[in-house]
Amino acid sequence: MAVSGRFVALLAVAIVPTVLLGSAWAGVAWDAVVVLAAGLDVLLAADPRGVRVERRMPRLARRGSTTEGTLVLVNDGRRALRAVVRDMWEPSAGHAPRRIRATVPAGERRTARMRFAPFRRGRRATAGVAVRAFGPLGLAARQRVLPAPGELVVTPPFRSRRHLPSRLARLRELDGETTLQLRGHGTEFDSLRDYVRGDDVRSIDWRATARRQDLVVRTWRPERDRRVVVVVDAGRAGAGRVDDEPRLDTFIESALLLGALAAAAGDRVDLVVLDDTVRDRVHGATRNDVVRRFGERLALTEPGLAATDWSAVPAVVDSVTTSRAFVVLLSSLDSVGASADLLAVLPRLTRRHSVVVTSIADPAVARMASGALDPAGDAPERRDGPVSRLLSGSGAGGDVYRRAAAERTLLDAEGVGDVARRAGAEVVRGGPAAVPPAVADAYIRAKAAGRL
Repeated sequence: MAVSGRFVALLAVAIVPTVLLGSAWAGVAWDAVVVLAAGLDVLLAADPRGVRVERRMPRLARRGSTTEGTLVLVNDGRRALRAVVRDMWEPSAGHAPRRIRATVPAGERRTARMRFAPFRRGRRATAGVAVRAFGPLGLAARQRVLPAPGELVVTPPFRSRRHLPSRLARLRELDGETTLQLRGHGTEFDSLRDYVRGDDVRSIDWRATARRQDLVVRTWRPERDRRVVVVVDAGRAGAGRVDDEPRLDTFIESALLLGALAAAAGDRVDLVVLDDTVRDRVHGATRNDVVRRFGERLALTEPGLAATDWSAVPAVVDSVTTSRAFVVLLSSLDSVGASADLLAVLPRLTRRHSVVVTSIADPAVARMASGALDPAGDAPERRDGPVSRLLSGSGAGGDVYRRAAAERTLLDAEGVGDVARRAGAEVVRGGPAAVPPAVADAYIRAKAAGRL
């Protein structure tokens, strides 16, 4: 049983006869009448057990966007239902309205629209629908939680989608599909055309030149139907936060942009989510479903605390393809100690494949190294003492220490990047917003150079 605000207000009215008549019995009598009326109201209310709840809603929603669903109340009872309905979703589902008032005559149904604006990636579920059925007086109600299974998979926001049109235009230029008729330096023969000043003499087709009695050059186009393998680090490296979001979110944005771009270019894209084991895979995504399939799998990925087993990557890539592939390792190169396992596996990968490794730069560290970050305002509280004051950034000494530590961090990242480059990999380094388009640019360069 549940009571309404009207019931509480009527109970409070008992103060009036108590004060006016100077007798507490008048107030008690009034309260007794109100309680009896509430009991009668409960008896006359519709039974929530005679109510069925149907749900119609999409299974997928993108974080930061709005989607709609419907909730249908079916009254199979013999009394009219006057109810307040609350759909019991997790708060991060962003559903509205929180409470729905509905009147459903016996044997009929009513539909209520729901809006969802989820602000967290992952699977969101509801615990059911709480139905509070009031009587005709609106004083008290019967309440019951009805089973109404519902699930919403919140996919990543894919903010880097805005970079896709410009990268597709560059791919079309490489493929000779624009009005400029630019040609890439791939290895698939495309056509013959007349020689113009500035063409590479190595492209001259001497047989065709002899037939035409004029210089003719070959044009090339980037290869199609190649393999692109995207490895997302879901280990402890993805749990670190940069610009108030996990690094894993940057890895996901990079995987979505590269997947959409490579599939549009005619290549086959595979996704591997890895920590100490292979957690998930997407095999052979096509142009029409790559964003949906990647987004659905990556939506449920959360960073773990285990160290990533990079030694398993060569075997995983070999299980995808035995030919040369474009392999992107979405992780972060921070220091030699933290990235030792990743660096150790690079020579094995670069012998057969074109490899790109990402490194996420923290803008706060760069600001700290340049002295733009206020050390006193951002330092956490520490115990008093000369060393603690130095670490906390109080005074000029603390400022120097923090700048030196930031410089050391940047130098370590540069050193690890140099080791990766010497191993034959291309290193893409930048802030969270810059890494996804930089990975796409690395893919375009590989297509243009015929390395894919």
